[in-house]
Amino acid sequence: MPFGLVSAPFTFSKFMAELLKGCEDFCVPYLDDVAIFSNSLDEHVKHLDVILRKIGNAKLKIKPSKCSLGRKTVKYLGHVVGNGIRSPVEAKIQAIVNFPAPKTKTEIRRLIGMIGYYSRYIKDYAKIVEPLTNALRGKNKREQITWTPECQKAFDTIKGKLVERPVLHAPDYSKPFIIQVDSSNTGTGVVLCQRDEKGEEHPILYLSRKFIKAELNYCTTERECLGIIYAIKKLHHYLDGQPFKIETDHNPLVWLKSNVGNNQRLMRWSLALQPFNYTIIHRPGKSIKHVDALSRV
Repeated sequence: MPFGLVSAPFTFSKFMAELLKGCEDFCVPYLDDVAIFSNSLDEHVKHLDVILRKIGNAKLKIKPSKCSLGRKTVKYLGHVVGNGIRSPVEAKIQAIVNFPAPKTKTEIRRLIGMIGYYSRYIKDYAKIVEPLTNALRGKNKREQITWTPECQKAFDTIKGKLVERPVLHAPDYSKPFIIQVDSSNTGTGVVLCQRDEKGEEHPILYLSRKFIKAELNYCTTERECLGIIYAIKKLHHYLDGQPFKIETDHNPLVWLKSNVGNNQRLMRWSLALQPFNYTIIHRPGKSIKHVDALSRV
């Protein structure tokens, strides 16, 4: 396939998906990067044999120097993945740490693009980068900016968060998922997590967003319910076809399935959630402080 064609990535991705069809349970292709994961070394050898035979039968070649076989952890698409957890690649963190203070809107967009890729590792991400996104306001997309102390603080905070080596856990589809949601007057925060055998919570990812102007006029119950709708829309690929729990500090939402009163907006949202097998549980706000912080953006 020649380089430069607009449709080349799509065509190659489709080819790889067809080539590795039937191996979805232990193999994930992304263009020419193929990740193979197994529960044991013996199983891994069998999986490798299947994949290598498929590649050989297709008359494709693999460069040994670009392969990493039999590893407990591997670098993949900017993440270090293995042993049930994932974290950002060291080189990517260092690139962000060494990034100079932006002077133009173009440089701010480049910075936000770099750190945005790792936003799911960072609690309260939307609130932290708010001074940087505010600096992008204005019609001129390339003009220079005034680098304020607030921008510098946001810049340093993001660097500090990534230098702490944040870790997220891989989802275990044999265990129920838990969505913890909390909304404030200005936004909503979400944590997708699971509990282990000891009852300890392990975060899988963090989400947060601001409310738009119209949503700021919602009542408290509507804002809390909007957080649930936002979470399920973003996370439905984890939740489809299996029961899960929603934890909220807003007790009236416990009755969302059975009684929403005469509120038309809540009725529509309740209907939208009917395809999902969920249970809403009330938890006091003090027990989900990490979610509450995410919402205050």
